[in-house]
Amino acid sequence: MANLKEVRNRIASVTSTQQITKAMKMVSAAKLKRATNAIVQLRPYAEKLREILANVSASVEDGTSIYTADRKPNKVLVVVIASNRGLAGAFNANAIKTANQLIASKYNEQMEAGNVTIIAIGKRAQDYYVRRRYQVIGDNNELFSALNFENTSKITEAIMKGFSDGDYDRVELVYNRFRNAAVQILTTEQLLPLLPAAVKANRPKNDVDYIVEPSKEKIIKELIPKAIKVQLYKAVLDSYASEHGARMTAMDKATDNAGELLKSLKLSYNQARQAAITTELTEIVSGAAALSNG
Repeated sequence: MANLKEVRNRIASVTSTQQITKAMKMVSAAKLKRATNAIVQLRPYAEKLREILANVSASVEDGTSIYTADRKPNKVLVVVIASNRGLAGAFNANAIKTANQLIASKYNEQMEAGNVTIIAIGKRAQDYYVRRRYQVIGDNNELFSALNFENTSKITEAIMKGFSDGDYDRVELVYNRFRNAAVQILTTEQLLPLLPAAVKANRPKNDVDYIVEPSKEKIIKELIPKAIKVQLYKAVLDSYASEHGARMTAMDKATDNAGELLKSLKLSYNQARQAAITTELTEIVSGAAALSNG
């Protein structure tokens, strides 16, 4: 009977876990819908902003903005976007791994010289790099509690100020780009400098020469900071949607695995219970036979 009690306890434990994973899946599904709506609404705006910037800057000489200054990358800032919580499969681990590969392959010399700085958005990435004694600046773990353009822009403004002051010569962005609930694409982008050549490459073929007021140069100076802020905000929204897609998928698989384990445990329980009943019947029959013989 001790064996039966042990199996019953395991069944109760797995059933409780299955209820938790099912609830987490439902919560992530609801949050995923809102996050997907946010990123889907932002993407057309970001693309149009990039198109306008490309159109206007195509006829302007380089050097119109401090944020397009292409310097030798002696000092590098890597912005890693992860999440505050786990239970999302390999979501956080993959983002961190991609950032580490970027540093090792592209900025190994800067890393050895101590000139690589990390901004981690998400507690999982923050804890990882702090434990390993990287140069981590800021604490942005509360961003996901109030995720909006204004709060994200504060981070972007700090990054832009560091770049304009010469604290960083290159700013790289690592995040998961959302495709659907089951697919997240690990992405590395250069946030700063915003190279004029890259901007002009996005210029549409059927461009039109507009009359611009007050001037193209002034508009570009206004558009470039806005484009940089939108780029980081889009990356954070992409990562946020990807997080909930990954967690929903992970919790769905965990729920299915708990169901399979429950089937196995119930089978073991029924077999043990049948064996116990058979043993008891055998003992009763043997006892009755002994009494009748006596």
